[in-house]
Amino acid sequence: MILPNKHVDPERSLIGIGAVILRALDRPRPLTIVWDRIRERPEVITFERFTLALCFLYSIGAIDLENGRLRRQRS
Repeated sequence: MILPNKHVDPERSLIGIGAVILRALDRPRPLTIVWDRIRERPEVITFERFTLALCFLYSIGAIDLENGRLRRQRS
């Protein structure tokens, strides 16, 4: 589910959903605003998958939470 395979399309994998989230984080935003921006995307499907993708992005150091806002980590 993290990576695409023959049963999971690339855009529906956690990496694909993570890419959608990262595109929505053009600047630090509250979690609810990020969810509102991407909830209509067909690849996100549920809030559960959204939160799993957030956990994945946080665990690899791609996002951080600062002052109640999600932000991309720049490297």
